[in-house]
Amino acid sequence: MNLENFLLVSAVIFSIGLYGALSRRNAITVLMSLELMFNAINISAAAFSRYVMPANLVHNAAATADEVLRFVLTGQVFTVFITTVAAAEVAIGVAIVITIYRNRQTIFVTDASQMRH
Repeated sequence: MNLENFLLVSAVIFSIGLYGALSRRNAITVLMSLELMFNAINISAAAFSRYVMPANLVHNAAATADEVLRFVLTGQVFTVFITTVAAAEVAIGVAIVITIYRNRQTIFVTDASQMRH
């Protein structure tokens, strides 16, 4: 596996998520599509972290293990932060969906605009 394969998979997953978020009316489906887009970003961040090495570390044979480890783990740390934000987004999104369902007896995104009173 090389970087291009990971980026191709990430682009396909992101495209599926984008299509689902833009074309569906069901709020649960939109939230799942957003999760797909977050996961695609996680894949690409981890792949870039693994396969792209800063030029100063490539040409510097005296680089310490701490410097190398700091650059290699950057994508994984970024992925953990994205996962945390995605978990918060799901919690808030499900709470909003439950509130809309209690008030309107529907979970369609287009019906949420009628809640202005």
